[in-house]
Amino acid sequence: MTAAGKGVKHKTMASAAAEEIRNRILSGAYPPGFQLRQDVLAGDLGMSRIPIREALVQLESEGLLKILPHRGAVVVELTVDEIEELFNMRLLLEPFLFKRSVPLLTQADFKVLRSIQVHYAQSIDELDIDAWNQLNTDFHLTLYRHASSPRIVQTVQNLLVECDRHTRIQLSSIRGDRERAVSEHAELLRLCEDAAYEEAASLMYRHIDHIRRGLVVLLGRDGGAAV
Repeated sequence: MTAAGKGVKHKTMASAAAEEIRNRILSGAYPPGFQLRQDVLAGDLGMSRIPIREALVQLESEGLLKILPHRGAVVVELTVDEIEELFNMRLLLEPFLFKRSVPLLTQADFKVLRSIQVHYAQSIDELDIDAWNQLNTDFHLTLYRHASSPRIVQTVQNLLVECDRHTRIQLSSIRGDRERAVSEHAELLRLCEDAAYEEAASLMYRHIDHIRRGLVVLLGRDGGAAV
């Protein structure tokens, strides 16, 4: 194999490791405070420590873990203050992207959004947590695809990943919030198709803020630490 080929294979292994570790964090298999040891992960995933190390660095950049001196990688524990920070960042950035992008959505974009909405509603009905979180991310990022702000979109994508396991807690705990999420997505889509952009942007803000407030209540009941 050429040097270039080895580089691609190595990068693929690091990406595969990151995806698997990310899924375990988001599912709760690796809970907040859990220490991730490179040697154990390498043996578990059947690869060397080099792609594992790169995967952990990537996941730290996504905010899912911290790499600490003398402790290695540790799954982050979010406090109420950190939840507030995450969602306040979303409240600043997502309406901005939304307003820039939605007037430029095409009929092809709306077809994709309608398909996502159908599958999102189905995943909520079936309590398919992994599917509904991915579909939620897909829905939001599709709305922002024409914002012409790639750095901000990447930041929002990282925020959505960080918020993932916490929205799982909220939607798993409160049935009314699951139904509300489906109806708000449907209403956002309708308003965008009707070119009611200001009303849609206002709903987007309320949609994100409702999740923030719900999580603050849930985490507050647990003493302020992440569940």
